[in-house]
Amino acid sequence: MADESYPDELRYHAEHDWARIEGDTATFGITWHAQDSLGEVVFFDPPEAGSSISKDEAYTEVESVKAVSDVIAPMSGEVVESNQAVADNPELVNDDPYGEGWLVKVKLSDPSEADALMDAAAYKELLANE
Repeated sequence: MADESYPDELRYHAEHDWARIEGDTATFGITWHAQDSLGEVVFFDPPEAGSSISKDEAYTEVESVKAVSDVIAPMSGEVVESNQAVADNPELVNDDPYGEGWLVKVKLSDPSEADALMDAAAYKELLANE
């Protein structure tokens, strides 16, 4: 399992999801805190490429030894790629939540939604107050 971290270059959603924004596309995943709370991830249901996802709404589920949890979209757009490696090896979410454990890549419909997400410092403060 990875050590606790919250990379500065990412943006964070209050539902413990992250976004790596690169122009009009972004990569989404769940944070170290989320995977730690879930425990060992045993299943990821990858959304199909071309499906639309909406900010603040569930776009897939991950199942762990403890629970099944919705994964909330930090931003809106169209899924252009799902991480098949995580579908085949869900433990990648635990081992490398910000690297090999990414979940989807999305073509953003409104890149300005990033303004509503938190930076790493604000996300850490949110965690401290939970």
